[in-house]
Amino acid sequence: VGSAGLFVQVAFFATGDVPLIVLLLVNINFGLMWGIFWPAMSGVLPALVPDEHLQGANSVNNFFSNAAMILGAAVGGIIVAGWGPTWALAIDAATFVVGGSVLFSFRHLSPRSVQTENTMLDDLIHGWKIFISFRWIVIGVFGFSFIILAWAAGENILGPLIALKEFNGAKSWSLVLTAEGIGLLLGSIIGLKIKLKYPLRFLLIISFSISLYMWSMAKPQSIWFIAFCALLWGITLDLWITLWSTAMAREVPREALSRVSSFDAMGTMLLRPVGLAIAGPLSMAIGISNTLHFFAVFTAVLIIAMLATPVMRNMQITEEKVPE
Repeated sequence: VGSAGLFVQVAFFATGDVPLIVLLLVNINFGLMWGIFWPAMSGVLPALVPDEHLQGANSVNNFFSNAAMILGAAVGGIIVAGWGPTWALAIDAATFVVGGSVLFSFRHLSPRSVQTENTMLDDLIHGWKIFISFRWIVIGVFGFSFIILAWAAGENILGPLIALKEFNGAKSWSLVLTAEGIGLLLGSIIGLKIKLKYPLRFLLIISFSISLYMWSMAKPQSIWFIAFCALLWGITLDLWITLWSTAMAREVPREALSRVSSFDAMGTMLLRPVGLAIAGPLSMAIGISNTLHFFAVFTAVLIIAMLATPVMRNMQITEEKVPE
């Protein structure tokens, strides 16, 4: 379905006339498909991999996903420069067909879902009840949604403005984003080996890297220091994805994992558009530097508050398999 939407976009690009409504509908379709894919994939991987190898599997999955994003951006730029955007979009759409075919081949490896007379609403209510029964998940999702808000505002709106004002514009900011991409890859490698008694305590401590990242832009520091902070944040972000996914897969009942992951995904990303929306008006009201300083302090206080919560600080992953 996702590839079909992209091929429609390709057809319009080939004519040289792309109405705005087409771009909006294609992006809505892509967002909808991603919203379905993320929670569903969260339930597939634990069904394919033994519990003791789940963290490593999450790390490997993240590594190749991050590598593909970095490589895809580079290859996409080459294709656009050499053959134009239509060919780049066509190849992009084709990769969705290939990826979907590979995932479809996994259908016999994962256990069949039990057929019930429950409606979709019943399943959502059941998933919500399980979601809120885990206090560490609720607090983690609530807190991280505000971290995502600050990250979106700082990196997507205010950071590029700082780069344009203080450095060499897009060239400088591409260095920062590249460093963050490298951090994501390093985080995947670290996640393969790291074993932690209190994973959320560790994740919250290293999450101060987002505050450092915001502060580095607020001063602003050397572009190389900003890039270094972005690298640290990339490592942090990937370890969050790896360890959080592993914790949920081990603690949440397998039959409810995808539904709980749906609420996790929705809650985590819920405030990202808010961050993008308020960054401009807030920076106009108090200045770009003050806005970034605010986000640096805000995220630090938020992380301290989460660390002060015993259920987050002392959470341990159960060694025994979660019952079906």
